[in-house]
Amino acid sequence: MNKRLLPGMQVTTRAGRSRQELSITAVLDETRDVPHVLSEVAGVLRESRAGVVSLDAFGIRAIGKDYRLMLSDAFGRVSWPVTWIEAASHTSTGVGGVQAWAVGGVPVEPLELDGRIVGSVFEDDGARYCRLGGLGPADCTQPREEQAREVFERMEAALHQADMDFGDVLRTWFFIDEILSWYGDFNRVRDTFFTERRVSEGVVPASTGVGARNALGAALLGGLLAVRGRSESVRVAAVPSPLQPSAMEYGSSFSRAVELVMPDCRQLFVSGTASIAADGETAHVGNVDAQIALTMDVVEAILESRGMCWADVTRGVAYFRRVEDALVFHRGQSGALQSPGSGRELSSLPVLLTQSVICRDELLFELEIDAVVES
Repeated sequence: MNKRLLPGMQVTTRAGRSRQELSITAVLDETRDVPHVLSEVAGVLRESRAGVVSLDAFGIRAIGKDYRLMLSDAFGRVSWPVTWIEAASHTSTGVGGVQAWAVGGVPVEPLELDGRIVGSVFEDDGARYCRLGGLGPADCTQPREEQAREVFERMEAALHQADMDFGDVLRTWFFIDEILSWYGDFNRVRDTFFTERRVSEGVVPASTGVGARNALGAALLGGLLAVRGRSESVRVAAVPSPLQPSAMEYGSSFSRAVELVMPDCRQLFVSGTASIAADGETAHVGNVDAQIALTMDVVEAILESRGMCWADVTRGVAYFRRVEDALVFHRGQSGALQSPGSGRELSSLPVLLTQSVICRDELLFELEIDAVVES
């Protein structure tokens, strides 16, 4: 795996047996506005000649111009799923940005639903992959629970087009508008759907669920990653957290992490992780530094349980409840991390900082990461 640091951007590349993989994390700063960042990401992708699988924009307000026009200005025709999560207030330096995932050596095919591109599908010699993103309900005027149910059903319909089903899903993302007022209702919809589709009898996906607005005006925007192996050498397993209880013990249907074992590598997908103690209660209420430190301890313990470390991280998102905390963290003024050289400094990792509401009112920070090691 190779990591390249560019101004305001980190590019991680990995050469597998039958394809290359490219992950880009680009942040906003005082010299690079949204069109500039998108143009830079487009330039790296063109240089790599890789096929774009997905693009996610976090904490960006499309002020004065539709975000789809900004994307077309930078990329031309957009034939992959885009998840555009809007900023809660203004766009701040170092908070918000763009992440892109691309693969080379194999063709990437767009997946459409109701005339809109909602996913990408590709295959290598080990498996078939489907990445969905920016998927909302067809009707945003419905009650929120009905919108949530429709998002799951539309995810399933898109998976069927890719000759897959929810049994192949190993990672999900849910961006929930006004999350604190209906997170319990969302969880009940997810629980019911997973029970009906027997997802709970297999590997329950890793997941992130945070509060954020979207450009569609929907109550919920969803995305997922599904993988169907070609042989028994491709395996998927839930990974428990050494420091936290199962989320299913308190009514959330997701695994703390999921590992994908391929012939040439092992990939770990760590769910959105926050300051939750071993008894399932929120720890360090009101102390953002202590919440960040505990979260980093928990994620580190998951990594170490699979023989991995921070250097193996390829992508991540850090969600801050308060933008001022993200800014302190961005400037390296937080006392939450270990001494320099520990590998835990987010500034040295391909992690995007963004402002979002966490699923509990007292939680101030959440972190998700992906990591990979060669077999």
